[in-house]
Amino acid sequence: MKKILADDPAGVVVIVHGAFEHAGRYDEIASLLRQQGFHVVYGDLPGQGKSTRRRGHIDRFDQYIEAVTAWLDEAAKFQLPVFLLGHSMGGLITIRTLQEKRPDVKGVILSSPGLGILDEPTKSVKLVSRVLDAVYPKYKVEAPILKEKVTRNKSVIASDEADSLMLETVSVRWYWEFVRSINHAFKKINDYPDVPTLVVQAGEDLMVDIKETKKWFNQLDISEKSYKEWANLYHEILNEPERDSVVRHIVDFMKQKVEQSAHEEE
Repeated sequence: MKKILADDPAGVVVIVHGAFEHAGRYDEIASLLRQQGFHVVYGDLPGQGKSTRRRGHIDRFDQYIEAVTAWLDEAAKFQLPVFLLGHSMGGLITIRTLQEKRPDVKGVILSSPGLGILDEPTKSVKLVSRVLDAVYPKYKVEAPILKEKVTRNKSVIASDEADSLMLETVSVRWYWEFVRSINHAFKKINDYPDVPTLVVQAGEDLMVDIKETKKWFNQLDISEKSYKEWANLYHEILNEPERDSVVRHIVDFMKQKVEQSAHEEE
């Protein structure tokens, strides 16, 4: 678990990274948020980064929820407004954490959330993988990601090419836990607490199905929600050349919630 501390903090942001990656890819974003007056708490999800030697595998999606809950518990110790920021699969994890644990957070930011998978496996591959999920869940397959599909930022692509912590294979159990959790995110949408929620979505997303994100967002019945899409940006909206606009939008959202919270306590 990492903690980046601001000098005069207004709140705390817990960052949940996405599939195939690790917490280190968010160090720059954490630094930008610190400069804007927010402590940042984040870490490697189970099976990714340096969290374990059994990389690319989970037994159940709840392992992610448990990890994020621990980070939220750590963030709460600062006794400041807490925000939850999840990217891609991290967005899905954030949704499922809210549905299952209902943590005390002032706002949620979902960055290109993983609510629908583009380029799914063929029916025959799915059938085989379902069998493997039951009899050999740790069987590894190639991670379905091309670095050029997630960002147009050439420096990030070059860094990822040399990054040994990026996952190249994942287990069939990992895949099916992802799929099952997407289904749960929709089926349990009424369990999502009434927390201000901002979706920031890449307009040219080649990894997740934007139609499914909009479908989930439109079904979400809460008091305050907003959706902002950036045309032409690829999936990793926080790594794109135009990311300053995205970060500014996120920071404005959080600062507004901090101010509202302060007024409510007066």
